[in-house]
Amino acid sequence: MIAASLALGSAQVAQAQGSPTCHGHFPNPITDICWDCFFPLSIGGFDLWPSPGLSFGFWEPVRLIDVTTKPFCFPNLGGLTINPGMYVGNGHVSAPSQKGGNTQMSAQYQAHYYVYPLFYLLELLGDFICFEQASFDLAYMTEIDPTWNDDTLAALVYPETVVFDFPLAQVACAADCVAATAALPLDQLFWCAGCNGSMYPMTGNIGNSDTMDQSMRLAAERMVFKMHRTALAWGTMGDQGLCGKYIMPIMRKQQYRLQMVNPVAATTGRYACQPPGGSTAVQLTSHTYPVVGEDVGYLLWRKRNCCA
Repeated sequence: MIAASLALGSAQVAQAQGSPTCHGHFPNPITDICWDCFFPLSIGGFDLWPSPGLSFGFWEPVRLIDVTTKPFCFPNLGGLTINPGMYVGNGHVSAPSQKGGNTQMSAQYQAHYYVYPLFYLLELLGDFICFEQASFDLAYMTEIDPTWNDDTLAALVYPETVVFDFPLAQVACAADCVAATAALPLDQLFWCAGCNGSMYPMTGNIGNSDTMDQSMRLAAERMVFKMHRTALAWGTMGDQGLCGKYIMPIMRKQQYRLQMVNPVAATTGRYACQPPGGSTAVQLTSHTYPVVGEDVGYLLWRKRNCCA
């Protein structure tokens, strides 16, 4: 579908847009991966009628996410840029205003969602049925999604936005911020992205943030939340996941961890792969920096419970 849309766009007469240089690199499957993020690993007995089975719980790297202000810029594909003939305005990151005491920045990002079942691609334990078996693929691009760039249109498609994108609903997110940074986010507060903001509106328009690290991570978290809301991502954790994936229209934040792999891979330390909503302030160093560090990529780890 994405390929067809790009072909249609390139067939249209459109004014080519000048785009800044896209930066990035292909994540090295060995050195850019936080292998500690695979743990904790659980192995326990589970009776699967009519024959016994053994249940496993582990974290699996399964998806890649780009976040960038430059349309059709793919950091995780080595900084590749394509021009399909579609005009999509450039995004932006606006610095905090020094007037009127406004210390918040705003931003607008595009995002891309890749299928990237790393364990299967590396042929690790190739006969282990619990690993996701799929090919590398670009599954979603926000440049061709009109709801990603328009808050009003997104609210029409996802009407619950008017309830949760509201100051009173955001008060509870402080608790989610603390929980996500200390251990696990609060799934009951599904509209919260913890320290990073709100999952609503499900767009690349970030209204208030303190740093670029924070706003880019929020865009990635919204991308995953959107995939669940549109049934393009399913549940894999808990008892329901023992026999296969299941529909999870509202994402359980505890199912995921995000690890930065572009421009600088976070491969060590407790906060290398935090769950959605975890604070970016606890990182040892910033992973974004001016010009060449403004196109970022994340590796998405997913909790899997499986019976084999």
